[in-house]
Amino acid sequence: MALTVPHIEELLQPGAQALGYELVAVEMSGGDTSILRIYIDTPSGVTVTDCAKASRQFSAILDVEDPISNRYTLEVSSPGMDRPLAKPLHFKAVVGQDVKIRMNTLVNGRRRFTGELVEATDEFVVVEVDGEQTELLYTEMDRARLVPVYNFDI
Repeated sequence: MALTVPHIEELLQPGAQALGYELVAVEMSGGDTSILRIYIDTPSGVTVTDCAKASRQFSAILDVEDPISNRYTLEVSSPGMDRPLAKPLHFKAVVGQDVKIRMNTLVNGRRRFTGELVEATDEFVVVEVDGEQTELLYTEMDRARLVPVYNFDI
């Protein structure tokens, strides 16, 4: 089977669930040595111990299934403050907040959208940028992230 991020996600999902983690997103970057980055989460957050446990689980699954033909480095992480948004559920949870979305193709003459997430459905989101609302299909998205808000009040 050809290597695709959805295929890897499908392979790892049962392992994440068995450990009690949500598999938030899987990213693959190219190069001589690829980086396979996997984001996990729980309602109470993720610790370094959680990442290590998940890394061992995912490594074992990937060793058996062997979906990646070239060398790669496995990284397991919490989603962080600029968490990736990969599923409709992720977008629905952050309606009203700022997001950064990069599209695969031009939409209204642009590929990058940074603005308020106004609406999220099962098929698309609506983002307001510079006072203009644009509908963006999930199927056309390259990547999306939450724009972090830093509170420096002590």
